Amino acid sequence: MKRLTEDKFLNGRIRIKQSRHGYRFSIDAVIVADHAKPRTGDRVIDLGTGCGIIPVILACRFPDITIYGVEVQEELAEIAALNVEENDMAGRIVILCMDMKSLRHGTTSGPADLVVCNPPYRKAESGRVNPDDQRAVARHEIKVTLSEVVGAAGRMLNISGRFVTIYPAERMTDLLTQMRSADIEPKFIRMIHSRRNREAKLMLVEGRKGGGPGSKVGPPLIIYQKNGSYTGEVEKMFSPNFS
Repeated sequence: MKRLTEDKFLNGRIRIKQSRHGYRFSIDAVIVADHAKPRTGDRVIDLGTGCGIIPVILACRFPDITIYGVEVQEELAEIAALNVEENDMAGRIVILCMDMKSLRHGTTSGPADLVVCNPPYRKAESGRVNPDDQRAVARHEIKVTLSEVVGAAGRMLNISGRFVTIYPAERMTDLLTQMRSADIEPKFIRMIHSRRNREAKLMLVEGRKGGGPGSKVGPPLIIYQKNGSYTGEVEKMFSPNFS
């Protein structure tokens, strides 16, 4: 295993280990976890869990849910399992080292009420591929394509179950098309801007399995203030509790 760092989040409520030089999670995962808001008793699946950051945040905030983190890269799955253990969440989070394309209801003791995902953003042949395998697989569609990610979500969701993801704004049509193909109707879209005067680079999307047509567009999410610090809304995402 690569050398690890450890950082505290949610006002010290959780500790997260990550590879020092391999794949490291970004604000994108925090945004997905903040929006997800599962209900009591929900079965949640995180596709491509990485170091397990989204399940750990959700389990900290919502203790009465069951979460399955799916990760195809063995070393990352080991780190995720370590984070689950060290945060005393073994009874609520299960890390599955497997290809999400093989996921079936029997793997997770039934269909999911909520599927979350921070998927690879780039097609396999687009742009420079990082020489680090962890980062390359996390950022490019090497192990799984967008169609396969959304297909796994659609296959694993209950009827009326929710799918929450974050994706590049420039690939909006790709994502929404794949969601409808998987019978996940896009219901909420929010554009994400690094600063107020910049164009949106990312978007947060929520869909519902078997949902009827009709979407809402939320207000833009601005990540940074002029001085480079997080905006108040983003700062609240690092709080252990919701207001």
